[in-house]
Amino acid sequence: METRTGIMEVTVVGARNLKNTELFGKVDPYVVIQYKNEEQKKHNRRRQISKCGLRCCVCLRGARQQAAVWNEKFKFKVEYPKGDEQHKLLLKIMDNDAFTEHDYLGQATIYLKELFEQGFENGKAELRTQKYRIVSSNQTYHGEIQVGITFTTNVSSLNLYR
Repeated sequence: METRTGIMEVTVVGARNLKNTELFGKVDPYVVIQYKNEEQKKHNRRRQISKCGLRCCVCLRGARQQAAVWNEKFKFKVEYPKGDEQHKLLLKIMDNDAFTEHDYLGQATIYLKELFEQGFENGKAELRTQKYRIVSSNQTYHGEIQVGITFTTNVSSLNLYR
């Protein structure tokens, strides 16, 4: 089976109604976006890029509140199909703590197989910006994150980080 490539662009708009894990004050939320094959981290408007064989990770910080607005776009190279892998985007919401371990607020999972299949068939596919529920570690809902995804094939330039 031939492996095909494309570009997935993820737009993380924001999150709201986040669980407040702070005893005093407000949460300082950030999101970690995980996909495979590389790692990207973004802190304070600086982007760090490094390669790893496990996942792709982008970190965005928000304001000190139970809502965050990021309005940031990130591009990922996609190879499809590749074995029996489950193609999904994992968005982990974390609370930045200055003096203790960061708190896990929950996560949202977006399954991408149909998006990729449609993109390879039509040259482009889109999941319009929509809300995804944030599920905490005890399987209850604690807020929502707003995300949009575009997938494009036949890209002449794979300049992912411009």
